[in-house]
Amino acid sequence: MSETPMKTLQYRFDGPEDGPVLILGPSLGTTWHMWDRQVPELSRRWRVLRYDLPGHGGSPAHPASAIGDLADRLIATLDQLGIDQFGYAGCAIGGAIGADLALRHPHRVASLALISSSPRFGTPDSWRQRGVVIRTNGLDPIARTAPERWFTTSFVTAQPAIVDWAVQMVRTTDPGCYIAACEALAAYDIRSQLGQIGAPTLVLVGADDQVTPPADARVLVAGIPDARLALVPGTSHLTPVEQPSAATDLLVRHFASSGQSSHTTGMTAITAATPKPVLTPAPTPPMAPASPIAEIAPAGQPAHVPTGQPDSRARGIKVRREVLGDAHVDAAEAAVDDFTADFQDFITRYAWGEVWTRPALDRHTRSVVTLTALTARGHLDELALHTRAALRNGLTPAEIKEVLLHTAVYCGVPAANAAFAVAQRVIQEETRPEA
Repeated sequence: MSETPMKTLQYRFDGPEDGPVLILGPSLGTTWHMWDRQVPELSRRWRVLRYDLPGHGGSPAHPASAIGDLADRLIATLDQLGIDQFGYAGCAIGGAIGADLALRHPHRVASLALISSSPRFGTPDSWRQRGVVIRTNGLDPIARTAPERWFTTSFVTAQPAIVDWAVQMVRTTDPGCYIAACEALAAYDIRSQLGQIGAPTLVLVGADDQVTPPADARVLVAGIPDARLALVPGTSHLTPVEQPSAATDLLVRHFASSGQSSHTTGMTAITAATPKPVLTPAPTPPMAPASPIAEIAPAGQPAHVPTGQPDSRARGIKVRREVLGDAHVDAAEAAVDDFTADFQDFITRYAWGEVWTRPALDRHTRSVVTLTALTARGHLDELALHTRAALRNGLTPAEIKEVLLHTAVYCGVPAANAAFAVAQRVIQEETRPEA
């Protein structure tokens, strides 16, 4: 175990001190204990390093709002330990960190396993909306719905102790660090870079995963030159927890043969080995044997996604979507005609591409200014829109209330009264926990 400065990550080692290093990266809302069932087998031949994300488990709450920042902290940790090259397996956000390492530090990643991962996780709106809900309601709504996102229904019914353990992992996570990780996932998109990943890669996904479905895994396999797909039947998002024997067997095979490239095509059946007795956390009951697994060889390359230097319009579109949400911007763009096109272009370039991107004020402060101005002028439709934006930019309902109270003093009670009615409606809509 480690003491953890701000620029590094908390970690622990298992396995022989002279063994090759294999790093296991966790999913959002979990701790390194999600890998407990893999460690006894993996640590026989590898020096296994597990780490906790900031604010997860016993890790200090130093938020990181970009995948690259998390990867940099892991690299700083490895540099302190004198570790140059390593194998890496990561689940979900842990997989995103591994892919970032393979892109920016290719000489250090000897082989890679991306579990329940994706080149782009959902939509930016969905992650920022989750942050809005957490700021208002805390992590309990997210914790209560974790089992349905992470596990199949049959597993939830059969393994209540593991489900309770998973819920508690989320509940004990630092909310600020969880929100920062949501921001990191909102901004993450490596679809145009997959062809640059040179490490031999295993892409492992549960057949019933609704969070990062098999279609996302196939995009990874199609884009990464030396990648194979392993599909685990009857399994959802946290495959290493739900089917530990299958996950362990696939990881052992992949990393043991990481020096070999597979160029076969078609499908080859692989039967998971019979589970071996392993040490597990106290509340964790024994698992059922895994079902057969199919490995699919790579097929094709993803469509090219053009890149270029962003101008004020490109910057404006990016910031406008991040602040107002994809749904609003899509609707606005769909409504553009010859009469409104120049005005929409003006807003995108000047308001969003020039003013909102200036570094002297952060988005939180700009939302405060915007709410005040819209209240003072009585622009209630725009106020509703920017109340949603303020929540996405990190303001809490309590902070919005204070802005409107302050505005009442300087802009008039009638204006603030109307603003409170609009803001209250929007806040109730936007902060309602998931059912």
